[in-house]
Amino acid sequence: MSREQINVGVVGFGTVGVGAVRLLETNADWIAQRVGSRVNVKVVVDLEWDREREYTVRKDQQFTDMKAVLDDPEIDIVIEAIGGIRAARTAVSEALKHRKSVVTPNKELIAKHGAELLNLASEANVDLMFEGAVGGGIPIIRPMKESLAGDCIQRIVGIVNGTTNYILTAMTQEGRDFGEVLADAQALGYAEADPTADVEGFDAMYKIAILASIAYGTHIDVNKIYHEGITNITAADIKYAKQLGYEIKLLAIGARGNGALDLRVHPAFVPLGHPLASVHGVFNAVFVQGEPVGDLMFYGRGAGSGPTGSAVVGDVIDCARNINKGASGRVPCRCYLDLPIQPMDAVETRFYLRTRVKDQPGVIGKMATILGEHGVSLTSIFQPQHEDTGGAEIVWITHVVQEAKVQAALRALKDIDVVDEIASVIRVEG
Repeated sequence: MSREQINVGVVGFGTVGVGAVRLLETNADWIAQRVGSRVNVKVVVDLEWDREREYTVRKDQQFTDMKAVLDDPEIDIVIEAIGGIRAARTAVSEALKHRKSVVTPNKELIAKHGAELLNLASEANVDLMFEGAVGGGIPIIRPMKESLAGDCIQRIVGIVNGTTNYILTAMTQEGRDFGEVLADAQALGYAEADPTADVEGFDAMYKIAILASIAYGTHIDVNKIYHEGITNITAADIKYAKQLGYEIKLLAIGARGNGALDLRVHPAFVPLGHPLASVHGVFNAVFVQGEPVGDLMFYGRGAGSGPTGSAVVGDVIDCARNINKGASGRVPCRCYLDLPIQPMDAVETRFYLRTRVKDQPGVIGKMATILGEHGVSLTSIFQPQHEDTGGAEIVWITHVVQEAKVQAALRALKDIDVVDEIASVIRVEG
């Protein structure tokens, strides 16, 4: 039997918290019809109530101590919107121990401590939901856990960070370098003052860890996932990618094969004909290949108050429905395997190599010989016009080859006098 009212407590009233509360209050009547009960935001906890926001709550809802949520027996669902690890982990674990269902979009928390928290929720017979942790407003967690539960997921390839996708899109469309575009992204609010988590690939790493743990039913140590950001991508690389029929994207990749996982985050050349190549600006997309479902792509806005707030509210509605049904907390962590993550040296893919060399006869032959001696075969060689006097650039595209062989070949190339610099090494996917 449905209850008259289900109460929500919110911890953290920044971008995501504001988006979720605004949606819960603005669409309260519509949500009540969906749930069968009023979903009421009773308590909002934040340390800085003087800060200006695009939406606020009544004074009687405003608190500064998390105990206002934890110690209130009328609070049924807690939204954790703090971010980070330490305070967020305490908030979530304590809420679960107080037998309150929890909704969190905190990707780092779920990637590092999700199994522990899911088991804690199951023991307390409450829910822990985290749809907003990957892809913002894109529904991807629930489809992976439910709609595709019977499929064998072969590969996941995602553009899952809006900041880096915005930067790469601007570099592609405007021909500018990374630093200049990053400064604009920060001014527009698309990039943080400290953009490290985004531009160095940490954010995408947490997200592929979550998706892969669901897809492959295995515990994942995020510290073993290779991650490489976009800080070394140049306008020259963007230009040559266009000429060769590619766009550069920061990809989060997950696949299973030979009893191990291939998990990595790095920039990659993506063919213009691939669906991910047309994902621009702050948009995200996750491309899933499964058996028997085939190819699927989930696309939409990957961050922000509205999209992430929408995902959080969807989880709140699910929690509220489960409370009414008496069906909360039935699913502990389903990570029943401990598959190893294969080392990056073992990964096999194609490569784009941009080299600066002496402008003299025989250079290409010498370099091609060294590449061949290390088992690196080539699909194409491209020598663009180079404005610098006394030097030249050569661009190489390889066949599929093991990472270790490419790295060994590059070390050998650096030792010959005709090579001035290995300017770029970017993997080619798709």
